[in-house]
Amino acid sequence: MKLLDLFCGAGGAAMGYYNAGFDVIVGVDCKPQKNYPFEFVQADVFDYLDCNSASRFDLIHASPPCQGYSVTCGLSSGEHPKLIPQVRERLIAIGGPYVIENVPGAPLINPIMLCGTMFGLRVIRHRLFETVPTIFFAPATCNHWGKSTSSARSSMRRSAQSGLRRGVASLSDGYAFVTVFGHDFLVDDAKLAMGIDWMTQRELAQAIPPAYTNWLGKKILSLIKEKENVKF
Repeated sequence: MKLLDLFCGAGGAAMGYYNAGFDVIVGVDCKPQKNYPFEFVQADVFDYLDCNSASRFDLIHASPPCQGYSVTCGLSSGEHPKLIPQVRERLIAIGGPYVIENVPGAPLINPIMLCGTMFGLRVIRHRLFETVPTIFFAPATCNHWGKSTSSARSSMRRSAQSGLRRGVASLSDGYAFVTVFGHDFLVDDAKLAMGIDWMTQRELAQAIPPAYTNWLGKKILSLIKEKENVKF
């Protein structure tokens, strides 16, 4: 099964699809992604679609830049692109199954919301997924059962005093979750919390846990295998 991964970043989504059963994966991003774990093409996404046949893929996943839709976009003075309508138009024209991923507040159609707590992860990271065919129900409800911290400072002080580096599995200070955002988190904590072991801090801050697309990929694969009964 073949996956085209647009705006791929460092491959959090791609790894989930790979675990779900997609064994041929091509990632496309305008920036170099040296840690992307599958075949990578550095190119503008729209230029790539103009020059390559995307119809040869069984599924197309797209994660357009989210900064323009984020609740924190007002804190930035920069201009951020809002590409979801253009991406959707191209994917509909190509035909076949697709997924568009973005942050809460993004203009997705009939999106499903996934959170790390639905998969037993130690990260609270809400993301929306517009899917064709439509998947209506998440695997569970959010389970925010404890406090979350985004600050690494107190942990770093304790680590310096003890000579140890705190990990998610040994959180004993009352915090149940790590918030992986910006630069104020411990990389080891974030890797364990998100189920990712190959990314840098900057890459982790932009990634989604593979568990999300592992679940989505399996759902979509089951529909693809019954595609004679599915209209896209």
